[in-house]
Amino acid sequence: MKLNHVRVYKSEENLPREEQLAYKIARVAADAVPVTEEVTAMVINRIIDNASVAVASLNRAPIVAARAQALSHPVSTGGRGATVFGVEDKTSPEWAAWANGVAVRELDYHDTFLAAEYSHPGDNIPPILAVAQHAGATGADLVRGIATGYEIQVDLAKAICLHKHKIDHVAHLGPSAAAGIGTLLGLDVETIFQAVGQALHTTTATRQSRKGEISTWKAHAPAFAGKMAVEAVDRAMRGQTSPTPIYEGEDGVIAWLLDGPEASYEVPLPEDGEAKRAILDTYTKEHSAEYQAQAWIDLARKLHGEHPELADPANVEKIVIHTSHHTHYVIGSGANDPQKYDPTASRETLDHSIPYIFTVALQDGAWHHVDSYAPERAGRPDTVALWHKVTTAEDPEWTRRYHSLDPAEKAFGGRVEITLADGSTVVDEIAVADAHPLGARPFAREQYIAKFRTLAEGLVEEAEIQRFLDTVQRLPELAAGELDGLNIQAKAGVIDLAGAPKGLF
Repeated sequence: MKLNHVRVYKSEENLPREEQLAYKIARVAADAVPVTEEVTAMVINRIIDNASVAVASLNRAPIVAARAQALSHPVSTGGRGATVFGVEDKTSPEWAAWANGVAVRELDYHDTFLAAEYSHPGDNIPPILAVAQHAGATGADLVRGIATGYEIQVDLAKAICLHKHKIDHVAHLGPSAAAGIGTLLGLDVETIFQAVGQALHTTTATRQSRKGEISTWKAHAPAFAGKMAVEAVDRAMRGQTSPTPIYEGEDGVIAWLLDGPEASYEVPLPEDGEAKRAILDTYTKEHSAEYQAQAWIDLARKLHGEHPELADPANVEKIVIHTSHHTHYVIGSGANDPQKYDPTASRETLDHSIPYIFTVALQDGAWHHVDSYAPERAGRPDTVALWHKVTTAEDPEWTRRYHSLDPAEKAFGGRVEITLADGSTVVDEIAVADAHPLGARPFAREQYIAKFRTLAEGLVEEAEIQRFLDTVQRLPELAAGELDGLNIQAKAGVIDLAGAPKGLF
């Protein structure tokens, strides 16, 4: 990997195009380096993972609305169209990216990468796959495109913090998805450069969507970025240009939205001919909750078995979770969001509340993507009583480990100190989730398939489940036109298209 120095330039400095970050991203995307077997295997895993959480979301309100919007648009004239999760109908690729992106993100249950910025790199898959289906690409083309999408988003997340400036993390997704589509289609560097710039320009937004009372837009935000990436590529292919330099300009993203005119970053990107391996740095979720809650659910389950008395709020004086800066200030009490302690809060809010999540997992010894968020579960008096005894605190050592570049040291957990009513204490800690590559039970193909089968149960016929699994595991061999097989049909009666809400389209 090569570190690329990025800073703000005044207009009169006339930064050469070849030195601009967007151009360097485009060069990585256009580099036709072979994809390793290890990366290919992980791409297949993540397609299965995305399908799992999308199927589980088929009848949730944001997906119903997004699917109805998408199916209101016919297949565009330039290709074969793209599929929409759960149904046979096709639509234009940008609208398929929209509907499928919402389905993938709704439960906050797919993969993650955490560094200077947060990210869910699996959000790259819906737009890249939609374009691949529309363009009649092969499975090998799709693998290459997804490898690029992951590479660029992870590399940007390693170097450039967005949330510190209250900019939503999808600002890294627009460029990465555009780059991945460029790789998929075999576009030239100049075209990808223009697409990356337009995608970034149209996907910078504030992170109020993840603050306070969190709305359904949390699921739509990455889908919107994917849709914008598809449209940006289309415009760039037609010769349309983007604001330049988009990152480094004196009125650009860094100068006015991020660290300001004096800012500088060191962005790692693969050298020419270097394999794109960033997907191997990412990790998926065993539980449907914000990634920084994964390890805490696992620790709470362990404590439930070892200390069942902790489930009763009468036995507990206080619970303090010592963790990283990000965990404390984003999903902990450091966010100062009263909604994180509100039993009537939305599901989107509760899955960003570590006090709530730790409490329920501690009481139940388990976590369920629906039941653990049910209003009656959140409102249980003993849960509310224990929940309000849980706070978080930043621990500098756990913050350091969170930001460590050493995979063996990087951690997303912390230490919990529970003070009992009798004055005694229970202290325990966890570094990474059980499903993490370094965790107690790392996810491999077997676990991805099990997750898919669990979430598809009752929603998809067994024959369709097996057909999908057989197809996706042959991904590198799929010929042009066979990528439609990566869609999944719901059982008859599961989806009521006629009952979808009406809108403008």
